Amino acid sequence: MELKEYILPLRKWWWLIVAATLVATVASFLATQQQPPIYQSRTTLMVGRAIENPNPSGNDLWLTQQLASTYADIAKRSPIRQATMDALGLSWLPEYNVRVVANTQLLEIAVVDTSPQRAQAVAAEIAQQLVRQAPTGGDSQAQQRQAFITAQLDDLEAKIRETQDEINKKQQELTNMFSARQIADAQTQIAGLQSKLNTLQANYAALLANTQKGAVNTISVVEPANLPVEPIGPNKPMMILLAAAIGLVLAGGAAYLLEYLDDTLKNPDDVQKVLGLTTLGAVPHIGDIAQSALLNLGSGQSAVAEAYRILRTNLQFAAVERPLHTLLITSPAPAEGKSLTVANLGVALAQAGRRVIIVDSDLHRPRQHRLFGLRNNIGLTSALLEARPMLDGLLQEAGISGLRVLTSGPLPPNAAELLGSGRMKDLLAELVGDADIVLLDSPPATALADATILSTQCDGVLLVLDCGVTRREVARRALEALRRVNARLVGVLLNRMPLRGGGSYYYYYYYYYYGHYYSDDGRNDKGSLSGLRHLLGRKTRAPQPIVPTQNDDRR
Repeated sequence: MELKEYILPLRKWWWLIVAATLVATVASFLATQQQPPIYQSRTTLMVGRAIENPNPSGNDLWLTQQLASTYADIAKRSPIRQATMDALGLSWLPEYNVRVVANTQLLEIAVVDTSPQRAQAVAAEIAQQLVRQAPTGGDSQAQQRQAFITAQLDDLEAKIRETQDEINKKQQELTNMFSARQIADAQTQIAGLQSKLNTLQANYAALLANTQKGAVNTISVVEPANLPVEPIGPNKPMMILLAAAIGLVLAGGAAYLLEYLDDTLKNPDDVQKVLGLTTLGAVPHIGDIAQSALLNLGSGQSAVAEAYRILRTNLQFAAVERPLHTLLITSPAPAEGKSLTVANLGVALAQAGRRVIIVDSDLHRPRQHRLFGLRNNIGLTSALLEARPMLDGLLQEAGISGLRVLTSGPLPPNAAELLGSGRMKDLLAELVGDADIVLLDSPPATALADATILSTQCDGVLLVLDCGVTRREVARRALEALRRVNARLVGVLLNRMPLRGGGSYYYYYYYYYYGHYYSDDGRNDKGSLSGLRHLLGRKTRAPQPIVPTQNDDRR
């Protein structure tokens, strides 16, 4: 698969992609305009006093980090939330997050709210509730007890200093003594003072363990909650861009999904891949007039007229080795443009100097008499029912030199039997003797057996497909039905191909341009230029109908 085949769905559904992107962008813009600004307040707590210790141990640091993780989990629990709401008089709390700063003993509380004052108050209160959870941050009695212990420590510090001073004084006096009795008494006094000092130091250490000084399981506020000034969100430009990108991606995916689900034949490449047939021409879709009326191919150089000339030329090349004296034109399903194709191809061949007879062999819903404005009281069925039909009385002039039409005549109840009879074969042989080529209009190949019956009596079959309408499976069934009777399929005509969108423009331009290059009509050179201008979006003269039709299907 070539790169252009991946791009074709995007080119075909560009309007869907643009519309989805615009809708997503506008909707996102309107939604972001309704969103209030969001503010964030932060506060930081520290667990333990290891940072104040000049020689902290690894065990102290590890323990405080574990405690910090525990407090971070407690801060998200219901007791802390309820206590915070009760303290602030709130019935709900804004969104907040508590995390441990990696590899530290720090706790960070972040509160997000549309009100900066409320965010600050909630962050500060959550921090206070966590401080109260610590053993050192209890009620007033615990605080009084801590004050008493602190006073006792101060008293012990004073006594320790006095005892140390007395010991130093006695040791200095000992150096000046000569009497053994005095020396012994001084040493006894020093030993008593040393024992007193040891007792005081032991009491001091015991009391110190019950205070916050040096305690591991403590919480203190390091950074108070700030009052945010600038909002942190929403990031409106990013949200709008993200919505536009999502709309673009979803629309692109929808385009590929629609192409995947679309099982119709849209261009010559599809025809080649699915049916294995060559596309001999492509008739563009340029309005209802061109699809419902017979074109005057000689009076204008429109894109539709040129398309039939290209089909005429390509049929001549397809019949180089085996001439086409009888050509059956059919389609897989009704309303795909086969009847109009027969008529316009007959006009194109007649204008090239060929003697052409059009036979309306659709004995169920004939249309050729309406396209050319002819009577239909006699025709093909009349010739088949007569033993020796007089063709001169049955063939009608179409108003174009070299073109005659054999209409269907009265519709019989046994159309298939008539078309498969020996008289039909003899009639075709007689018509071939009176014309260069005989074009047969038949019912759809999948609807009735008439097309397969006639295909065995013709030199070739041209299959008309409605671009973007004919389904692949229906086309396969028509092809299989024709191949089962060994019909000679000369190619495919793509009808109503859009000039723009989805790559059909390029396919039609290819056939249009190269068809003119090989055209046998010298005036096509001028038509090539005008057709090219039309394909490029410039004005050309509209196709000129010579026989308007009544309300009928577009077969």
